[in-house]
Amino acid sequence: MTTSISPLIAGNWKMNGLRGALDEISTLAGLLTTGESPRALVVICPPATILSEVCQLGATSGILAGGQDCHSQAAGAHTGDISASMLADAGAQYVIVGHSERRADHGETDALVRAKAEQAIGAGLKPIICVGETEAQRDSGQAESVVAEQLTGSVPDAAGVHEVIIAYEPIWAIGTGRTPTIDDITRMHASIRQQLVSRFPETGMSIRILYGGSLKPQNAREILSVDNVNGGLVGGASLLAKDFYTIISAV
Repeated sequence: MTTSISPLIAGNWKMNGLRGALDEISTLAGLLTTGESPRALVVICPPATILSEVCQLGATSGILAGGQDCHSQAAGAHTGDISASMLADAGAQYVIVGHSERRADHGETDALVRAKAEQAIGAGLKPIICVGETEAQRDSGQAESVVAEQLTGSVPDAAGVHEVIIAYEPIWAIGTGRTPTIDDITRMHASIRQQLVSRFPETGMSIRILYGGSLKPQNAREILSVDNVNGGLVGGASLLAKDFYTIISAV
């Protein structure tokens, strides 16, 4: 982990979580306030239906909230979509954009992801911009070039002035229980850092790079200790307060 950057652990609940799941937020809040003070910023990205409740429950324990996606336009005739300003109005401070599931399921391009990140910044949110390669791309030796292309296309120029977060999630590791080797993670995060510094000489060293993809209590300490890993984007393990707290405590 790059020690000069305060780490961030974000939980992506995806399409999970009815109102009853708010009990897990309450449990997590209790763990964070009664146990050892966390050494990382803690963010939960729940479904939009319970976002405001997560903001309220987390307010006294330091849990921050984020959206899972936002539209590339500020407002308009976009039935079923949610704007960045709506997320901010509900209390969010972060928003995930360009997650591989959005890219795959909805055909989102780098240009669209960039536009969403720009909207997020304009609304005062901090975008968590996701990048990552498929298994076929890694097997063919294209992993770093694919991620580099995604960074170029997805990260707005405003990242040189405003806070953004990069989340590297190898697509083949998401939800599969498989993870890259520590050497693979080290090389990829170093490559991402190099590109950020090259493009943003003044701020590139301070941009957080999160690791995601089957990050769980059993491997969190080892992965989060890797240089240039400045936290994690956690999927399934963030749904249970005790598991998520274990990952937070691994920082």
